[in-house]
Amino acid sequence: MRREELGDLLAFLTVAEERSFTKAAARLGTSQSSLSLIIRRLEERLGVRLLTRTTRSLSPTIAGEQLLATLGPALGNIEAQLSALSEFRDKPAGSFRITAGQHAIDTILWPKLSAFLRHYPDIKIELVAESALTDIVAERFDAGVRLGDQVERDMIAVRIGPEARMIVVGSPVCFENRRPPAVPPELTEHPCINLRLPTYGGFYAWEFAKNGQELRVRVDGQLAFNGVPQVLAAALDGYGLAYLHEDVTRQHIAEGRLVQVLDDWCPPFPGYHLYYPSRRHQSPAFTLLINELRCQPSGV
Repeated sequence: MRREELGDLLAFLTVAEERSFTKAAARLGTSQSSLSLIIRRLEERLGVRLLTRTTRSLSPTIAGEQLLATLGPALGNIEAQLSALSEFRDKPAGSFRITAGQHAIDTILWPKLSAFLRHYPDIKIELVAESALTDIVAERFDAGVRLGDQVERDMIAVRIGPEARMIVVGSPVCFENRRPPAVPPELTEHPCINLRLPTYGGFYAWEFAKNGQELRVRVDGQLAFNGVPQVLAAALDGYGLAYLHEDVTRQHIAEGRLVQVLDDWCPPFPGYHLYYPSRRHQSPAFTLLINELRCQPSGV
């Protein structure tokens, strides 16, 4: 295969991943017109249409999907092997893309990576904040961070945070004319603040458990958001009850701005885990990254 042919395949892979010539051109450092010519040249050489273009969207054809399924893992393996060559350098080096929720980035990843990256200037990290459960292999991420019970079984998972807990909170004004809910179904009697998550395709149903009994409650209220900071702000302003990570509410509860309810229905669950494909080659830089993020036992 000639060098320019490999470059054409990489261009197609980037366009197919980004679903946009504009974004793909920016990622590759080229112009949209040049990228369009490359794709047209590749389609002419192969004799098949690889992309379906409209004024509003771009997606791979069936032939394009088939090429993408072969090309993605193959180029990913090449990148992994090139990354592995960093072990022959004097200093660990490598570039890693990690997908995680904003809460995990704020509370776990960045506090640990901030100091780590100063010690290893040749290691580069790209953190992509998203709520959806991303397919890290298909989207060419090196690793992902999710709660322990959300990690697929075919992945290697490393615990990087303590146990987590979701709790129900509300401003004191929410209980001036209504008694606090004693059991989860009574939440339907209160205005609540909904959270929309792309993974669920709708509003998130609040999850509870007690003495082996599990409940999911769909709440209603005047407001809904797709971001946790906005839900917290609305709860503090008294617009309704909210279902949030305990750590983001702890100080507000201690200072009386929020009141916790249904405490005995909110058990802890496995915290954040870093996960990656079992077949991924662990370069020295990636091993260092894992060890830095790994959650240490209590007292260590």
